[in-house]
Amino acid sequence: MTVKQIFIAMICVGFIASCATQQTDKTQNYPNKKTTSSVSKKEPEKLSFEEGIKKINHVVVVYMENHSFDNLFGEFEGANGISNAKKENIIQVDKNGEPYDSLPAIPRNSSFPTNLPNDVFNIDQYVPADRATPDVRHRFYHNILQINDGRMDQFAFHNNTKGLAMGYYSTKKLPLYPYAKKYTLADNFFQSVFGGSYFNHVYLISADVPIWYNAPEDMIAEVDDKGRMVKDGVVTPDGYVVNHVLPRNPPHTKKADTMRLLPPQSMPTIGERLSEKDISWAWYSEGWDKAVANEETNYAYNHQPFIYFEKYGPGTEAREKHMKDQDDFLKAAKEGNLPSVSFVKPGHGYDEHPGSAAVYPSEEHAVKLIDAVMEGPHAEDALVILTYDEYGGWWDHVVPPVIDRWGPGSRIPAILISPFAKKGYVDSTQYETVSILAFIEKRWGLKPLSKRDANANPFRGALEFYKSEKD
Repeated sequence: MTVKQIFIAMICVGFIASCATQQTDKTQNYPNKKTTSSVSKKEPEKLSFEEGIKKINHVVVVYMENHSFDNLFGEFEGANGISNAKKENIIQVDKNGEPYDSLPAIPRNSSFPTNLPNDVFNIDQYVPADRATPDVRHRFYHNILQINDGRMDQFAFHNNTKGLAMGYYSTKKLPLYPYAKKYTLADNFFQSVFGGSYFNHVYLISADVPIWYNAPEDMIAEVDDKGRMVKDGVVTPDGYVVNHVLPRNPPHTKKADTMRLLPPQSMPTIGERLSEKDISWAWYSEGWDKAVANEETNYAYNHQPFIYFEKYGPGTEAREKHMKDQDDFLKAAKEGNLPSVSFVKPGHGYDEHPGSAAVYPSEEHAVKLIDAVMEGPHAEDALVILTYDEYGGWWDHVVPPVIDRWGPGSRIPAILISPFAKKGYVDSTQYETVSILAFIEKRWGLKPLSKRDANANPFRGALEFYKSEKD
């Protein structure tokens, strides 16, 4: 090696040593600073539920139609599903309490065998999920009779489509399955009141029961001394409106007899509670704009609960401000302009209602609504609650809890989708429809509407919150 090469080598060695010394000095000057290799990941600090829910600034309720939990999610792994049902809660009995030899045949339908075993059965093998099945009976008094004091064994008997009530879908084939798998599926969630769509919609927003004391006599039910149905009707003998009826406030069907339409109600709703605190909200219905313009539409007239109330009658400011079309929801979600609370209601053909809508395309539509939020500007602070108004007449094996004369009714699915929802989790905490109200009231400090929402669990078991760098 020449003298020149040795000199260059010495310079390089000195430079490297100097850099090492500088790095050592740098670390020493900052004794709390650790190199990447020595950093241990610190567990995030968990927040209380009361503190954490303040992180949620947008609640979106996607309200589908007419399916029990076992009917859709009975095969969901880790959930209280069909495999957990006791035989005595599956076997269906006739009016005398005797087990059927086989399920009573489904009338006026050739898709299903006439001798199905007295058991649950998979619908997909007879009617694929992209085709609608016949409707299944889902009325107030019938729901009580089907439950049969907790025996869950007269769903087929008290049904116009008989054995169809015992059918279920292949859970893993459902478009909503990936969302239930990724986020939180509630498997102990019940419709708040017995029966059908009208009653559960109104109860969702009011936690109360409409009254009609001077209803037409032929619309009034007859019951025995135990309150069990003798003759079905829209109105209970003491004046409460529990079965399907359209609102007297328009829009309603063009041929409707106004004297048989429910007069506007006056009890408070969640809408007024929100407005009193200047919290933005809206109910978005598919087909609304066409309905109010008296055009042909797939708007469901008994699925817009606020229209049953006098505060949201024609020409009112509240109606104009808060009743919107589903297209408005999609636009607002995409642009980041959603109100704090949104209720979204698909129309006929896409609401999953048996008889008029198939399961698969309806759930694809629901996915579109969910994705509009979770892929939009509100994703970081949103909670999407997808649930169903009621069971639709379908069997479910879980006995509902008893709270009051109105319900709860049958168990229904609910999926909570949010950055704050527990991931890959089945939540068996007892919830009901008005748990949605309870959460909204808890989040924004609103006065409960009744004892039912005041006592309902606001999804404490489904959500978890941690302190972030922004806090």
